[in-house]
Amino acid sequence: MIDRQAPVPPGPAQTWDGPDGPRADGPLADGPLADGPLADGPGDAGSVVPLPVRQGTGRWLVLAGVFVCAACGLVYELELVALATYLMGDSIAQTSVVLSVMVFAMGIGSLAAKRLRRHAAAGFGAIEAALALVGGGSAMALYAVFAWTGDWGGMWADGPRCLLVAFSLATGLLIGAEVPLLMELIQRIRRQDAGGAVADLSAADYVGALVGGLAFPFLLLPVLGQLTGALITGAVNAVVGGALVLGLFRHDLSRPARRLLLTANICVLTLLASAAVLVDDFERAARHALYGADVRVAVHTDVQEVLLTGGRDGRPLNLFLDGRLRFSGRDELRYHEALVHPAMTGRHARVLVLGGGDGLAAREVLRHPGVRRVDVVALDPGVVRLARTDPALSRLNARSLDDPRVHVVTADAFDWLRTAPTAAYDVVVSDLPHPGITASTKLYAQEFYGLARQVLAPGGRLVVHGGAVESRPRDFWTLDATLRAAGLRTTAYRVRGRQAGYAAGPDRRPPGGARAHRDWGFVLAADRHTPRPRLDPAGPRLRTLTDASLAADVRAAERTRVAGLPPSTLVHPRYSD
Repeated sequence: MIDRQAPVPPGPAQTWDGPDGPRADGPLADGPLADGPLADGPGDAGSVVPLPVRQGTGRWLVLAGVFVCAACGLVYELELVALATYLMGDSIAQTSVVLSVMVFAMGIGSLAAKRLRRHAAAGFGAIEAALALVGGGSAMALYAVFAWTGDWGGMWADGPRCLLVAFSLATGLLIGAEVPLLMELIQRIRRQDAGGAVADLSAADYVGALVGGLAFPFLLLPVLGQLTGALITGAVNAVVGGALVLGLFRHDLSRPARRLLLTANICVLTLLASAAVLVDDFERAARHALYGADVRVAVHTDVQEVLLTGGRDGRPLNLFLDGRLRFSGRDELRYHEALVHPAMTGRHARVLVLGGGDGLAAREVLRHPGVRRVDVVALDPGVVRLARTDPALSRLNARSLDDPRVHVVTADAFDWLRTAPTAAYDVVVSDLPHPGITASTKLYAQEFYGLARQVLAPGGRLVVHGGAVESRPRDFWTLDATLRAAGLRTTAYRVRGRQAGYAAGPDRRPPGGARAHRDWGFVLAADRHTPRPRLDPAGPRLRTLTDASLAADVRAAERTRVAGLPPSTLVHPRYSD
């Protein structure tokens, strides 16, 4: 990406292109005085262009500009990856496309910048203004397209993905064009061998990338959010790029060029500032476009975005996590009864719920007599807090998390199982997000079920939600193969009756934009015998499930079986995204 400059031989003068055409420099530029006392004054003979500061200070200012631009560039890159995950589904392939397109575009931008070396200062200033506008506005533009055109279908069905690639390409081109021009500018301050100049620029670039990479997840995203964080990053980029050129290299620009660059930067900063002022109103409008006007709660926890709709005036309560439907009040009873009750036949004094921070699985567990302890391991304390305090959600879960028999632990389920006591639970209920979501893949791996098997008491049962069977049969039967590979015996069943609407799997598209899932798939597993899904005769009376319907659900699932699938492991995940 860096356009290397040939080392300057001592003796003969070298021609450099300044703003007014070729410039010849005398022997002081390369002679013994180049690094002497004369080299420390503004506009000294060791400098190819006149500077308003000392030569050493000028070099440090350029390297500081490289540092800031590199930090901003990496923030733009991470922002696009986060948007790909948040708006269009958590896809490793999608993330790879964003990164590979950006790296490819950086190479093209670096080559294209060779044509701008004659006007390096003006070119760098223009590129930074454009990069600030493109990178700073990318989050808002992508969110707008997804919110208002995502359900149009037809040619617009993949509009957000196409725009994501376009932003990746444009951002990569502009970032790639920075380094050759910065190399030219730093050589104009004081010529040095190419290796030394490249080392200086690379050091500033890599350290800046480190700072930007750490600032994004730990400062910008949790404190400012995706939209405001991108806008502020763009403003910083414009200010630093414009100040570097207009302050340090203003003598390298003609008066009209200075005015044009100043006007462009003011316009960019005005646009970014206006967008930052309106970002809250924009986000509310976009949420209403996505979820309707009945959004009651929208919070960003340390883990994810949590959003509640409905729950008032007879409207069903819906919970969205990072834009994916976690449950709908219209059909959650059918899902949770099918998830919990077939596993509760037999001993069930000690129950472990993995996930289920909304309290709905625990609600069903507590309906069974004889339950003495329920441990709930949930990742996000924000969801648990809402399950306890939100009136509609706590009413729906029957305040199960406040029951004295229920003990909630906020932890990653995989890490928690590694230190859990062995043979401690009669029933384990795995109520976790879809395996196609990258963060959840390890929770559907053979190693995870090996740990879950260890905490089962003799004769205990494990039940796992495996996503939609009809629309994702390979994922579902990969789950079955993975449980068997962990030494468990399994029986699969599926329950129909899911309401059409938002995707609940790894996809994240509005209604009509995603393939509707009409069923839920479950796998019941045991250590020493093949379990048969049935209901406890002494258990509660259910509204959506009977022994006859369960037997039909087992037969329906078996008809979809995909044989010969390998298990999914930590090092070789096999679920589609």
